Amino acid sequence: LNAAMQVVAANGRDVTIVTASAGNHGRAIAWAAERLGVKAIVFTPRTAPETKTRAITRHGADLRAIADNYEEAERLAQQHARDTGDVFVSPYNERDVIAGAGTIGLELMEDIPGLQCVLVPIGGGGLISGVATAIKALDARIEVIGVEVEASSAFSAARAAGRIVEITVGETIADGLGGNVDPETITWPVIRDLVDRIVVVPERAVRDAVRTLLSEDHLVAEGAGVAAIAAAAGLAGIEGRRTAVLLTGANIDLPRLTSLLPAS
Repeated sequence: LNAAMQVVAANGRDVTIVTASAGNHGRAIAWAAERLGVKAIVFTPRTAPETKTRAITRHGADLRAIADNYEEAERLAQQHARDTGDVFVSPYNERDVIAGAGTIGLELMEDIPGLQCVLVPIGGGGLISGVATAIKALDARIEVIGVEVEASSAFSAARAAGRIVEITVGETIADGLGGNVDPETITWPVIRDLVDRIVVVPERAVRDAVRTLLSEDHLVAEGAGVAAIAAAAGLAGIEGRRTAVLLTGANIDLPRLTSLLPAS
């Protein structure tokens, strides 16, 4: 909403917002555009979960689920913006998106006195950039730990290389965290300088976390949403520390969810 409001303020209500998304950011843009009374176009992979794409269209956005993967969706959205003059809003490489995510860091600081550690999932890096910026500004001693999935660990590779490098993206249930990122993304310097460490979780741990949350806590969560939960189990260095673990999404299709459950 923060990013969409800034676009409308700069361009007026005749503007069309275009974005690329694995689903959740597109749903948020569609929701914001609906409330602001502007048009939105959302490019997604063809494989985006139906629960996300249905919500995008329900909020009135023009859904274009035509890409083979997230990277292609991003390229198509950017090209559309260049061709038409519509305003592209990245799900991560956008200051207002990062600022919106930073409010989560502020809430954590307000709600958890004595906070010592925060675990945050990383896709394009917008969420953790905002959270880390807010938290480190208030207390640099708090450890911020990023979590990537084994099938797509762009920022672990970037740390090893000292720059954003192209990675091979594998299949993952954490669709919201999959894909390469813009080589010029503004999230890289923030992650490089403010995130204390990045851990990588295997696919099996993500699947187990979805099942455990459902069976033990009666919470429905998507793969990308549980990455930090999956990492927290047995993670060295957080024992006995006051730790916040971000659970970030519940948009998982029913067939995929039931496929993760043990046979009765």
